This record gives sequence, C-alpha cells and structure tokens, in this order.
Amino acid sequence: MTSRRFIYFICSVSAMGGLLFGYDWVVIGGAKPFYELYFGINNDEILQGVAMSTALVGCLFGAMTAGALADRFGRKPLLTLAAVLFTVSAVATGAFNDFTSFNVARFIGGIGIGVASALSPMYIAEVTPAHIRGRMVSLNQMTIVLGILAAQIVNMLLARDSLQAETQAWNVAWGWRWMFWAETIPAALFLVLSFFIPESPVYLQLKATTKSQPTKEKAGLEELFQHKYGRVLLLGLFIAVFQQWCGTNVIFNYAEEIFKGAGFDVNGLFIQIVITGIANVIFTFVALYAIERWGRRTLMLIGAGGLGLIYLTLGTCYFAHVQGVAMVVLVVAAISIYAMTLGPVTWTLLAEIFPHRIRGVAMASCTFALWVGCCTLTFSFPSMNAGLGSSGTFWVYSAICAIAFVFLFRNCPETKGKSLEELEKELVK
Repeated sequence: MTSRRFIYFICSVSAMGGLLFGYDWVVIGGAKPFYELYFGINNDEILQGVAMSTALVGCLFGAMTAGALADRFGRKPLLTLAAVLFTVSAVATGAFNDFTSFNVARFIGGIGIGVASALSPMYIAEVTPAHIRGRMVSLNQMTIVLGILAAQIVNMLLARDSLQAETQAWNVAWGWRWMFWAETIPAALFLVLSFFIPESPVYLQLKATTKSQPTKEKAGLEELFQHKYGRVLLLGLFIAVFQQWCGTNVIFNYAEEIFKGAGFDVNGLFIQIVITGIANVIFTFVALYAIERWGRRTLMLIGAGGLGLIYLTLGTCYFAHVQGVAMVVLVVAAISIYAMTLGPVTWTLLAEIFPHRIRGVAMASCTFALWVGCCTLTFSFPSMNAGLGSSGTFWVYSAICAIAFVFLFRNCPETKGKSLEELEKELVK
C-alpha cells in the first residue's frame, strides 16, 4: 500500500508539469486584449502575432533539447528545471513593463512547457507498473486540462468585470499581470516537490549499463533514424502531429471567433468557453478509467472516427447558418471525445512505444513534432477560416481525421497491460 501511494505521489508531482503547461498555454488568450492596450500593439497585427507565438517558439526549443539533456543528466533534474522556468516566467511576464522583456519572459515559459510536455509523461511511464501505466500517464493530461480550466476561469472573472470602465483601466494596468502571476503558486509548489521525487529507474539502469560498457554511447538522432526503429518512429510522429491537426485545439485558441460565428455575443462568449473547459475535465476523468479497460488502440480509433463525424456535421451546420445551442452541443461533443481519447492516449502511447535506449531522444523528437503541429495549426486557422469559411475549415479537419482513422487502424498496436520490455520486443524488429 505504501509503495502504491508513493507511486501516486511521484506521478502527481511529475504531472504538475502538465498543470502548468495547460495554464501557461491558455492564459495568454484572456490577457491578450489588456496587454495589447498596455504595450500599444492593439493595431499592430505583426506584434500581436509575435506576442502570441513567442512561447510556442520556446516550446519547440524546450522539446528539441529535453531528450538529450534527460539522457545525459536524468529525468528528475529536467523536471526541476522546468519548474524553475515556469516560476521565473510567471513572475517576470507580469512584472516587465516593456514589450521586448515581456516576450523574453514568455519564451522562457515556453521552454518550460516544451521540457515538461516531453519529460512528465515519460517519467510517469518509467516509474509505474504496466497494469496502471496508462491511467497514470493519463493523469498528466488530466492536469493539463485542469490548468486550462483554471486559466479560463481566471480570465473569465477578470474579463467579465472589464465591462465597467474603471475595471477596464485596472485590467489594462494590472489585470493581465495578475493572470500571469496566478501561475506562480503552482509553479513554486512544483519546484519544491520536485526535490522529493526519485530519479527514474529506467535512467538509472541505462546509466549503469553505460558505465559497465564505456564504449556504448548514448542514443542520438543518428541511431533514432535507423531502419529498425522506422515503424515505431513513424507511428510516434504521426500520432503526435495528428493530436494537434485533428483540429480540436483551435477551439481553445480561437474560441471567440468560433462562438461568434455560431451567433453568440460578447456577454456569452466567456461562459461558453468555460463550459468547454468543464467538459474537457469531466471526460478526461472518463479517460482515466477507459484507457485501461478499452485500450489505447480502441480509444484512438474512437477519437479519429468520432471527431471526423462531428466536424463533418459542424461544417455542414456552419454552411447552413445554424446558430445557438446546437452549435454549442457539437463543440462540447468534439471537446469531450478529444478529452477521453486523443488528448490523453497520445501521451500514453508516446511514452510506451519506444525502447529504453532511444526513449529520451524519441520522446523529444515526437514532442517537437507535436509543437510544430500546434504552431502550424494555430497560424493556419485564421487564413483557412478566411479563405474557406468555418464550414470549409471544419470539413478539412474532418478529412484529416478520416485519413488518420485509416492509418491508425492499420498501424496502431494495442499496448494495454504490456510491460515496456514486451513492447520493445513486439515493435522493434
């Protein structure tokens, strides 16, 4: 019992990286109208884009370097580093008074997101036994959606009060700062607790193996791209990019545009956004149980197929100018399916399918690909929405989901209940 409680504790601490990942990723959407006025960039689309994308660039950098650093220094020090970066960024982003320093602070936070998104699920997979591994890795996704919901609630509480002129002036001067500063509390807690978790036993085993065989170098990109890893690497890269390009995350990044297109006014926007956040949390809880009962492959197929049908319907409704509650139901349904399938299962599969020797660099490479997918999705949506309309855009996402369903049906293995060693023998030949 004590051993299981300790496993739950260390997994929960590692998953706090996901909480901060979710909060930091979404909070800027609520702060956006206020810091843009403060920095005087409300009429400069280029600088607005810079402010929104700086953290994403940091994510790419953090994800790209996390694997090599984790293999060299260990998983635990990298989790502590991520906590430091989150804490520094949370304090500095709200404290700086010039636009350049603001973006430097956002970049630092982005590095933390990149590191945490690669290391947290990998660490959890390496410290948990096979029969609860899926549930524990999914805990990382649960904390991500809790972080998203927390940011949405903080944004709503401040933004709704901004309807009054006096409060609007306070928000421009201070409100956006407190949105970022609120992250300091969980970031500091993550930093303190990271000193109380052990190093991953897989890393310790790899380190001992390297010492006993000095000529055996650590795995790098050159080894990762060897033919024997081709199948598993292609699968990892595909599911990482598809998790983003399935289209669900545009609902979080561009919720205002989506709900306005569905006929909602400003007063209803933040309420609808929080509703999506609540659905996200509820169905991620469902995933914690479904992932060990239904299996990873089944849930991935349900996610791809279900989202494909919903986006086909959603695009048709936009084309027919349907508005109101029906559109909210479809959006919430999309969020719900994503939350119990592609959201958590992607991270679980990425943490499971790679052999010990290349897991660090493979996870980093797939996480880097995931963030490239996030960047391209985020930047392409406004152009697609303007050129194809909301209907055409969601039809494109529906087609992507259909293609992914076929690929996953042919290539995605079932990993439920199998040890990491068994999976290595099965997937690497």
